[in-house]
Amino acid sequence: MHIMEGYLPVAHAVGWFAASAPFVAAGVVSFRKIVARHPEARLSVAAAGAFTFVLSALKMPSVTGSCSHPTGTGLGAVMFGPSVMALLGTIVLLFQALLLAHGGLTTLGANVFSMAIVGPWVSWAVWQCSRKLGLSQAVAVCLAAAIGDLATYLTTSAQLAWAYPDPVSHFGGAFAKFAGIFAITQLPLAVAEGLLTVVAINALSARIGHLDSFGMVEERKRA
Repeated sequence: MHIMEGYLPVAHAVGWFAASAPFVAAGVVSFRKIVARHPEARLSVAAAGAFTFVLSALKMPSVTGSCSHPTGTGLGAVMFGPSVMALLGTIVLLFQALLLAHGGLTTLGANVFSMAIVGPWVSWAVWQCSRKLGLSQAVAVCLAAAIGDLATYLTTSAQLAWAYPDPVSHFGGAFAKFAGIFAITQLPLAVAEGLLTVVAINALSARIGHLDSFGMVEERKRA
C-alpha cells in the first residue's frame, strides 16, 4: 500500500511526517530497551525487519498512486510489540523508496503511518485480545497478521480519499472507491500473510531459544 512519490499534496505529505515522527522516536527508545535487556535479540529484530522488507516488496498494481502487497509487520508486532515496528518499518520503507522505487521520499510519512504504525498496533491489539479469549497461538498470530494487513490498506485508502475526495460524495465516496478496489487483491493477500506469519513464528520459536524471554512465548507457556 505504498503511496508513490509525489502523489500527495504538500500539506498532506508534511502532515503525515509530523504525525509519524513521535511514533518513530518511541520506536527508537523501544529498540534500545529491547537490546539492553536482551542483547541476543538483535538477530531476531533483524529477522523481523527482513521479513517486513521481503513481504512488502512483493507488490502488484492496484489503485492509482498506490499498489497492493503484504506488509510483514505483524511478525515483529507480535514478537516485540508495536512500538519498535515504527522504527523497523521506517527503515524498510526508506530502503524500498531509495533502492526499489517502491513508495517515495515525499510520501514516506504517510506510508510509515499506515504500514509501520497503524498496522502493527492493530496486529498487537488483535494478538492480545485473541490470547485473552483463549485462542491458540497459531490462530492468534494468523488473525493478528491478517487484520493488521487489512488495517494498513484501510488507512491508505483513507489517506488517498482525504487527499483526493470525490467531487460529489466527498471523502466517504472516495474512500469507498479506493477501499473497494484495494479489496480485490488485498483480502487474499491478508489471508496469505497471516498463514505465512504463523510459519515464520513457529520457525523462530523452534530455532532461537531466547524467544522464550519475550511476552509472546511467555503467554503460550501460561496457557
